[in-house]
Amino acid sequence: MADLPGYLRSCLSMGKLAFLAILVSGGIVLQILACALYNNWWPMLSAITYVLLPMPLLFFAGSNGSSVFSESESSWVNLAKFLTGFSTIGSIAIPSILKHSGVIGWGAFAMELSSFFVFVLAILCFMGMNDEDDYYSMI
Repeated sequence: MADLPGYLRSCLSMGKLAFLAILVSGGIVLQILACALYNNWWPMLSAITYVLLPMPLLFFAGSNGSSVFSESESSWVNLAKFLTGFSTIGSIAIPSILKHSGVIGWGAFAMELSSFFVFVLAILCFMGMNDEDDYYSMI
């Protein structure tokens, strides 16, 4: 991609950003539809875990994103990994518990899980294209 003109690289970069925005918006729409279509707002409980999910990484791991994927000697980074994993499992567990207890139906449960997987896909796409060197080469 280094041989492409700067304006074309900039356009492709904006397209990636638009794709991420569409993914996140789709996840939010699925989250709200799971509640609104079935007139039951209990599935919105899993939105709490979406808000809490990045907090341990922001507070304990710092700005060094590579520390999350590597083995660390720091107990704070290990705590951040544990709390992030706990929130991730909670994002799946809350709709599962609500379905098991009969509070929500199969349709709301399916929309909740699809919303979770859309958010995971958005995070994976962000991590895949989060290349700071590519940004600085456009300037």
